[in-house]
Amino acid sequence: MSNKDYFNDVAYNWDNLRRTFFSDSLREKIVKIAGLEKNKIAADIGAGTGFITEGLLRHNLRVIAVDQSKAMISVMKKKLLDSEVDYVIGEGENLPLKSESVDYVFANMYLHHTENPSIAIEEMVRIIRRGGKLIISDLDEHGYEFLRIEQHDRWLGFRRNDIKNWLESAKLKNINIICANENCCSKSNTAEDQFASISIFIATGVK
Repeated sequence: MSNKDYFNDVAYNWDNLRRTFFSDSLREKIVKIAGLEKNKIAADIGAGTGFITEGLLRHNLRVIAVDQSKAMISVMKKKLLDSEVDYVIGEGENLPLKSESVDYVFANMYLHHTENPSIAIEEMVRIIRRGGKLIISDLDEHGYEFLRIEQHDRWLGFRRNDIKNWLESAKLKNINIICANENCCSKSNTAEDQFASISIFIATGVK
């Protein structure tokens, strides 16, 4: 099963699964750190069923929700009827969006599913306007190998110094990486004694 097939398969139960992984309070921390301004445009990359998108809408932003999974997009459309959202099906390493077209880019729990994180970051930076901000929330480096098989994670989290280097290579300024004081938790479906509890970081940078 490919990464895309996995997310198409779990899309209709994703909101229930997500609640077991991490809490709604993570979204509030991410949004607060972003320092949002009303009526700006934000792109939510790897948007899933709209966890981050919902928070952005509450702050009166127009949102472009991007995901590779048609099923995830379908679920989000049903949840967010009549909202200011543009839905885009596309790969994060080749975003179908114009350069310098958004004010914020968010990527929550997306980067560890990409084949090439540095290219994904460069793509996200490409679509940000000058003075705009990138906000990445993801997993710290860990050793829970079962997540590669059961959830199709391509990366077992990241070292924060690698994230910093990638953001610097993408020419971002005012880079800051902090601990979210939240953990992402997941129990193995095949081994009862395996339970992952992984710290989450939030990284920001300005173009």
